[in-house]
Amino acid sequence: MTDRTLTITLQPDWRAGLRAAGRRAQAASYQGEVLNFESPGAFFGRLTERRWALVHALQGQGELAVRELARRVGRDVKRVHEDVQALADLGLVERSAGGGVVCPFTAVHIDMQIRAAA
Repeated sequence: MTDRTLTITLQPDWRAGLRAAGRRAQAASYQGEVLNFESPGAFFGRLTERRWALVHALQGQGELAVRELARRVGRDVKRVHEDVQALADLGLVERSAGGGVVCPFTAVHIDMQIRAAA
């Protein structure tokens, strides 16, 4: 199977993002997946430093139980569970049938440019 990649973008025009996703979906080969945020506030509000630490700890590790993940990052199990749920809602991690958590992406790229208002 192809390694899955994720590109996180900051695009206020969601219609343009949807059109680009449609073009990628029609490609003959795997083009990666995209997660778009409409504003920097939305991005930084949903993907906190602690949540990034969870994604990083999960990458390439296969399925881990939430308790084991909490142990690896040195955090409370309840808070890690809450953050895992938020990451699963975004699609950055997936829950397995056995109740564990896995990050399916071998690479995550953040494509963001913030400009001064014109």
